[in-house]
Amino acid sequence: MCPDAADRFVIAQLSDLHCGDGRYDPEMLEKVIDDVNALCPDLVVIPGDLTVNGYRDQFEIAKAEIDRLVCPEVIVIPGNHDSRNVGYLHFAEMFGTRWDCRELVFEAHDPAVGCERVRIVSIDSSKPDLNDGELGRHRYDWLAEQLEGPPAFTIVVIHHHLVGIPDTGRERNIVLDAGDVLAILDRYSVDLVLAGHRHVPYVWQVNRMFIVTSGTASTWRTRGEIPPSYNVLTITPTDLEVSIIALDGSGATSSQRYPRRRYNHTSSV
Repeated sequence: MCPDAADRFVIAQLSDLHCGDGRYDPEMLEKVIDDVNALCPDLVVIPGDLTVNGYRDQFEIAKAEIDRLVCPEVIVIPGNHDSRNVGYLHFAEMFGTRWDCRELVFEAHDPAVGCERVRIVSIDSSKPDLNDGELGRHRYDWLAEQLEGPPAFTIVVIHHHLVGIPDTGRERNIVLDAGDVLAILDRYSVDLVLAGHRHVPYVWQVNRMFIVTSGTASTWRTRGEIPPSYNVLTITPTDLEVSIIALDGSGATSSQRYPRRRYNHTSSV
């Protein structure tokens, strides 16, 4: 049975599945899917690297697992590994568009709180056969158009990181045009950026925007003592809580709560 979801919007963020890799752990991913289904989130976000080399059979493994999710809203984007070997064609066939925008409604049970729009813009930052990420000037106008509109809790999903992540060694593969992208996101008051890529969960606050990266949810491609993990984000009318769920068998969960912007739309939704 799903937990009471009064006055909150819950997101499960699991990234870097790397299906087909020698360190891929199918039992780990099976448990993650089961746990996420038990959580009954409003949204599941999988920000890239479903495969290790972009081959069709690897995408088929990922698709079979992702199809087990019972959440009605699942957003999947490709990562740099998925764009290897022209894998973005397999991605498009199995998962659809690599660039998208959708709106959901976060409906509080308290009539005084009302309803809130949740806008999610997903971006493919990968480049074929390169580890580097880039949005590209030709996409800036598209991004701005998606971010325009009535006030909403706005989420951007991108594979590559926009800022450096601690405990990942020498920096590389940061979005090549990160400065310009961050400026656009700041201009339109984006609340939350969900990313993957470096297999290290972390939360940055840039102005009033939260940038949240997730660890690998199904492999042992880990760094140092950092275990595989996935994130659960809980949005309430006043707060954003980020919980990191470790997958090393310890059952460890670390959580941090942050105050957030608030947009009410009692009469306009």
